[in-house]
Amino acid sequence: MKMMIFFIVGLIVHVVFFLSIFDIYFTSPLVHGMTPQRVPLAPPAKRLVLFVADGLRADSLFKPDDNGTGRAPYLRSVIEESGTWGVSHTRVPTESRPGHVALIAGFYEDVSAVAKGWKENPVEFDSVFNESRHTWCWGSPDILPMFAKGATGDHVYTYTYPPEREDFASTDASRLDTWVFDEVKDFLNVAKSNETLLNMLHEEQNVFFLHLLGIDTNGHAHRPMSKEYIENIGLVDSGVAEFVSVMDDFYGHDGKTAYIFTSDHGMTNWGSHGAGHPSETLTPLVAWGAGVQTAQREGSHKYDDNYLKEWGLETSMRVDVNQADIAPLMSSLIGVPFPVNSVGVLPLNYLNNSQHFKAESIYANAIQILEQFRVKMAQKKETTISFLFTLYQPLTDSKQMDFMRNARNLIQKGQFDEAIRYCEDLIVQAMEGLSYYHTYDRLFLGSSVVLGFIGWTSYVVLFILKTHASLRKPPTNMHMVTERSLGQMFLCIGLLVALFLMVQSSPWTYYIYCLLPVPVWFSVMREFETLASLVRSVPSLPLSKCFGYFLLVTFGIELLVVSFFYRAMLTLGLVVLALWPLVSGLYTKAKFRSLSWMLSCLFLAVFPLLPVVGREPDVNYVICAGVLTLFNSSSYLWSSWRCSPLIRRDRQLFICQMMQVVLCAYILTSTHSSLQLKQGLPLFNQLVSWLTLVSSFLIPLLSSTRLFHRLLSILMSLVCVYLLLSTGYEALFPPVLSWLMFAWINIEQETMNTQGSSNRTEHCVNTDFAENIDITKIRQLRLDDIRRSYYFVFFIIIAFFGCGNIASINSFDPASVYCFLTVFNPFIMGGLLMWKVLIPFVIVMCTFESIQVSTQLSSRSLFLVVLVISDLMALHFFFLVKDHGSWLDIGTSISHYVIVMSMTIFLMLLSVMTHILTSKRILIGRKRKMHFR
Repeated sequence: MKMMIFFIVGLIVHVVFFLSIFDIYFTSPLVHGMTPQRVPLAPPAKRLVLFVADGLRADSLFKPDDNGTGRAPYLRSVIEESGTWGVSHTRVPTESRPGHVALIAGFYEDVSAVAKGWKENPVEFDSVFNESRHTWCWGSPDILPMFAKGATGDHVYTYTYPPEREDFASTDASRLDTWVFDEVKDFLNVAKSNETLLNMLHEEQNVFFLHLLGIDTNGHAHRPMSKEYIENIGLVDSGVAEFVSVMDDFYGHDGKTAYIFTSDHGMTNWGSHGAGHPSETLTPLVAWGAGVQTAQREGSHKYDDNYLKEWGLETSMRVDVNQADIAPLMSSLIGVPFPVNSVGVLPLNYLNNSQHFKAESIYANAIQILEQFRVKMAQKKETTISFLFTLYQPLTDSKQMDFMRNARNLIQKGQFDEAIRYCEDLIVQAMEGLSYYHTYDRLFLGSSVVLGFIGWTSYVVLFILKTHASLRKPPTNMHMVTERSLGQMFLCIGLLVALFLMVQSSPWTYYIYCLLPVPVWFSVMREFETLASLVRSVPSLPLSKCFGYFLLVTFGIELLVVSFFYRAMLTLGLVVLALWPLVSGLYTKAKFRSLSWMLSCLFLAVFPLLPVVGREPDVNYVICAGVLTLFNSSSYLWSSWRCSPLIRRDRQLFICQMMQVVLCAYILTSTHSSLQLKQGLPLFNQLVSWLTLVSSFLIPLLSSTRLFHRLLSILMSLVCVYLLLSTGYEALFPPVLSWLMFAWINIEQETMNTQGSSNRTEHCVNTDFAENIDITKIRQLRLDDIRRSYYFVFFIIIAFFGCGNIASINSFDPASVYCFLTVFNPFIMGGLLMWKVLIPFVIVMCTFESIQVSTQLSSRSLFLVVLVISDLMALHFFFLVKDHGSWLDIGTSISHYVIVMSMTIFLMLLSVMTHILTSKRILIGRKRKMHFR
């Protein structure tokens, strides 16, 4: 019962640690209560057209073909003759929703908001559409609704095609863009005979939004370098040219329409996006029309990326922006208030207007950002004790007033250039102040979490020593008095912390993070006698061996941490592991098993050296993986047959599973061929794929409960699903990993035999999971079990990073799910990709459980050591997260922390379930022993 309480408490503690990183680094940047700011002068444009070519890379648009011709001749002519262009730099995650929010609302949405919904708005935010008089949108049903539902009133109108049209197996995904252009033209034609609509269209401050998804769909299905992707760019270019002509005719060539063409994100060479590769973060921006600066002939030399020469645009001035800067640009062009939540800075080089207009515009932009700073400062001041509150010194109340007064005076005096520079400085200060107050509590919360983390890890180590190092001592009266005094002291500390948080009106989550270290460190201090006993027993310990293990584990943990950034370190680790039988002397006693271990380690060591992305689909690898799986299965069955013949039912089941492997390999090749021929996903293939996925959870339950037989059944079921989710060499990963896992089981059994801890005549093939555990055979932890626990953690990391990068789902080809569905569905597709990631993890987990059974060790004992190792890794990553640095660097460290914590929580859940099952089986064993007595 005490062990069960320990695991449940540990699970709760780790869930708190897991959630803390989001509360500390991913809180919403939005504040409310600001006054909208508008430019007092007349805007240059009456209406604005926004084209967003979803998934379009900057180089794909700007770079000429091999023969020197432009892929988008109309937009190229705009760049060279009538408009301004540049690169729009996006932020991670490079996904459609945050990209469009940055474009239209001017701020970078936090991760929690993105995760809560795709079409809905979990938080209210202002946008250019919301501030406009009317906005008409055409495009994807996944993007448009969130801006209509986020707007006040009913002035945002959306026209979307059915979701079924977003089919990656479509014969022509560019028809999505054709649909948009046709619908807009029909809309304008209908408006000519509809007086009410016609009057609305001729009002000022109107926005037309054309969301063009075809390029993104073709990129996912065929890759950005494909003929389909390039031709889709040409189709969009001609569609834009035709639409501009239609708009000019409709409005009588009044010259009051502004046009902006851009993209929400780019795309990698392998057809995915979401991370921070330049191909994903560099998107095109082309602006022309009313109020936009015409093409400037002088070249720009402030960019050192060599893109101008590569794109053949050396003579055209390039003006780069951050993606959020486009929102204030659109607002300025049509004269609507800047979105109140925007953090974009108006790019003045895109405006073709007087210096007075530019000065007034940048002044309104500065005041709009300063308003956010004021609200954020007031909120933080209200929730902080006055004498502890530290102001952001560059923008105290008096300095804010000085900034505003001086800027206004400069504008009134006609010193517009100085006013512009002054306002730009104010924007920089306000942005830094916003960041200062947004991260105000990070150090306080981070210190509380670290304190709790260190306390918990210390307690687990003491718990292991107390339980498995024979350091238990009966409690004395002095011990009880000391414990009572400690309890009173920590109770007072807890009350003081709670009072402090209450006075500051802190959120309820702060109470959890700050109070958690109190009971944790109380538990640590209660075990003082255990630590004292350990110190007294130091002279009797094998210090050299203990110190050697300490150095090896420290080196091993550092190697695992570095492998999160450099996958090749895993190859080094596998090469070192391959030498283990030679170093330990096992090779001389079990040459065949040792050789199998070394070869499997070396074969697996190849995978971390291979690229995680950028590969072209190759079904030949999938066929080879199926053949290798059949060979491995046949070998395992033949070796087990000599020890224990299969019964007829098991024989039939394994034959059926082998046939299923062949069928899945055929389904994958058939689907790939059908999609290449643009014949769509065959219904039979789709049904077989989903049935295989469902049956993979059920078929292993029908197999024999003997160790190798059950493992083999699980392996073949998982490999069947993995084959259907593979596109290339990664299909070989599970068979090679399973070879190493079986070798691990065998060599651990040989280790136990060498140490005299098990009966040599007992082979692990004969071990039955269903048998009751004899409690007299359950042994205590040894130093060698630290090695087993480390191997398990190492293989878990190998499972995660062997042929992909779990830190970024875009490391996996979206074409992996095409056997199951081709119509865009982010949640189902993401779930299938996540299951593909977890399949190697499950293989390692099942192997580790088998080793615990075969080595006669309680599962909870090894899990305690694993828990310490994973906690030390998580703590390491927590320290790596810094407030400064790029968003990509911060996000990478946080994602690594989340991975390790997720792994630890999963292990804790498994520990609880294993403990319940094991306790029941041990209890049955005890009752039977009592009966025989």
